[in-house]
Amino acid sequence: MKKKNDLKRLRKAVKKRQDARRFEHTMGVEFTAAALAMRYDESIYDARAAGILHDCAKCISDEKRLAICDKNGIVVTDIERRNPFLLHGKAGAYLAEKKYGVKDQNIFNAIQFHTTGREAMSTLEKIIFVADYIEPGRKQVPGLSEIRKLAFIDLDEAVLQILENTLDYLRNSGGEIDPMTEVTCNYYREKARRA
Repeated sequence: MKKKNDLKRLRKAVKKRQDARRFEHTMGVEFTAAALAMRYDESIYDARAAGILHDCAKCISDEKRLAICDKNGIVVTDIERRNPFLLHGKAGAYLAEKKYGVKDQNIFNAIQFHTTGREAMSTLEKIIFVADYIEPGRKQVPGLSEIRKLAFIDLDEAVLQILENTLDYLRNSGGEIDPMTEVTCNYYREKARRA
């Protein structure tokens, strides 16, 4: 019962901090993460908690995200300093512990890396990364329907497809690319080649 009440507490606290559209996305990620956790035999509680908290720093100002990182010794890259919205994963992982009382490193990592990914992600990290992209309210992006199906067949391949789509989008739109996204994509490309 405690875990169920804990998820209610997290959901209620996050709802107070997010606008309606962001909270609807958050609930979509929680739902999708739970479904993927069932499929891949991961902790449903951990997936739901990470889903609820993955964007807990999304609706705070860029200045506050930078201040959280600078004040607490969280490394900020040059690209993140120029684009502080990219820090919502790092700041969110910090807030998950300090503000929301989460004690699990795997949940912190899932929150921190849910936009860029990283090499050798845990199953939970991959679940949150994928759930954020495929949740039911996500607007249509090229190949979304196929990635949604793929997510329940081969999680690593879904991660790779999302990374490739993200990089293509950023290149075509002139957006600045976080090097971690490229590193992650190269890692999962190489892993797919070896499989």
